Amino acid sequence: MDALSRLHRSLAGGEDEERQEDDILGDNDDLCSLSPLQRVYAFAACLATGLALMMLSLIVFAKPIKFAVMFTFGNIMAVGSTVFVMGLNKQLRMMLDPVRVYATAIYGGCVVFALIFALLIHDKLLTLIAIICEICALFWYSLSYIPFARRIVSDLMVKLCDTEL
Repeated sequence: MDALSRLHRSLAGGEDEERQEDDILGDNDDLCSLSPLQRVYAFAACLATGLALMMLSLIVFAKPIKFAVMFTFGNIMAVGSTVFVMGLNKQLRMMLDPVRVYATAIYGGCVVFALIFALLIHDKLLTLIAIICEICALFWYSLSYIPFARRIVSDLMVKLCDTEL
């Protein structure tokens, strides 16, 4: 069994062989004729570019509008990189799953608001607030992929922020 098959099985949750045409590396939505190895390379390149944009955005942190644009586009590229591995349909199904649909909507709204505040309104404070909300929404969205992570973080926050003695 090659490495790509093992990656596929671990990400797909060990699905049966009969559902293999709907699996992660096999679901290319007829939009992409890339081989599985090329898709992994495209995923890595898109993820690296997104992470690089997010890191480079810290250089212009003093200018919140430039920071917001670079950070948001880097964030979109990093999140969107998984489309190369999973395929567009599977990615959208997972994002719109009832467990994470609210986090997806809040994240998408924060991305849109950050870009509107940065590019159209040019308001630094609103841009920074939208970026902070974007980061929190992405963190909450990411926790939905880890079993019981949201519950653990929620319980921890209640214990840390509880004012009753």
